Amino acid sequence: MIVAFQGERGAFSESAARRLLGSEVTLRPCETFDDMFAAVRADDANCCVAPIENSLAGSIHRNYDLLIESGLRIFGETNVKIVHNVIAAPDVALANVRRIYSHPVALAQCLRFFRANPEIEAIPTHDTAGAVREVLDRRRPDEAAIASARAAEIYGGTILATSVEDHQQNFTRFLLLAASDIQPIEPARRWKTSLMLRLPDKPGALFRALGAFAMFDIDLSKIESRPIEGRPWEYAFYMDVIGRSTDAPLQRAVSNLEEMADELHVLGSYPTRW
Repeated sequence: MIVAFQGERGAFSESAARRLLGSEVTLRPCETFDDMFAAVRADDANCCVAPIENSLAGSIHRNYDLLIESGLRIFGETNVKIVHNVIAAPDVALANVRRIYSHPVALAQCLRFFRANPEIEAIPTHDTAGAVREVLDRRRPDEAAIASARAAEIYGGTILATSVEDHQQNFTRFLLLAASDIQPIEPARRWKTSLMLRLPDKPGALFRALGAFAMFDIDLSKIESRPIEGRPWEYAFYMDVIGRSTDAPLQRAVSNLEEMADELHVLGSYPTRW
């Protein structure tokens, strides 16, 4: 099993991949989200693990767009607790650090640390784990990175400070995406179904669409709007509902939606612990 993910070894996406599919998977690091999806479409990987939203930073909009463009389906999800650590080469002291590298989102989640250490400059880079690798390659006494403890372990770094994120209740939700059936190993507590629909530009269209779920007592757990390319000020809606696509109430709701939507896609029906 080859699993593509964005970032380098030690990224939080690697933890998500192992949680979803086990420790025996072969990991295929990719530089960008586009490369990750392309690897699955080109059969260079069996599946990919894509971050879709963070509990503090919100949705990762590029992956919503790539999900539709790729035609991949959702087969599972997991949440990873994000714990940020300051990591440097051995023998580096935090008092001497003047530059810290990491992904822009990670840096933004550690503003309290940077306010407490104004002498340290936050420098954005492409990936948390990649920042650790680069810092360890250079081994400068005034540089560090922010990343996972796993990244420190992989690249031989020393953790100078742990849990430097502003909020400890910091989680990222990851989706398991593939072109054909693949089953996660995590035990399921319930099932979730994700849909994308485009509605006519008419008064009350969204109200009526949401009513299709209320009518059959279906729990709508998330709704996200995204602009439609080439149609300014019109939007597609991504929805997560609790239930399996084969459940009779959800089938009736989808049937109702098909009658009122310009376009409707069931993106996946999958087990979840959350």
